[in-house]
Amino acid sequence: MINDIEKVYYSEEVLQSIVERLGKQISEDYKDKNLLLVSVLKGSVIFMADLMRNINLECEIDFMAVSSYSGTETTGVVKIKKDMDVNPEGRDIIIVEDILDSGNTLYFLKEMLESRGAASVRLCTFMQKPARLKKPITPDYNGFVV
Repeated sequence: MINDIEKVYYSEEVLQSIVERLGKQISEDYKDKNLLLVSVLKGSVIFMADLMRNINLECEIDFMAVSSYSGTETTGVVKIKKDMDVNPEGRDIIIVEDILDSGNTLYFLKEMLESRGAASVRLCTFMQKPARLKKPITPDYNGFVV
């Protein structure tokens, strides 16, 4: 499989340092909070696992499966395929996503969790594609821009 890779843009060390930076910042910002990390399945699972290893706080995790895509294009309609198991009311939530692309999914989720009574909702993305953004949303924690 390694022979299938034409070019490496970011080394493993660079990617690890990005996740370490994000984990350190979240640890500082949430030291006195009731942190709940919510992974947007399936793309963000590996990122969230790495991020959790770099957060030096007790926190709870949950998962949501949502989609606004048909193939590689966004439909603009967000569908919840699997909702959270944890009640978000009163919780300080960070939605963890691998790629902020159109923003449709994260915009929808942020508004939904706020309406369900979350104390706060922030966004952590591994990478952001601002050229494709369709909603007014900015990650609070972002690895890098592509």
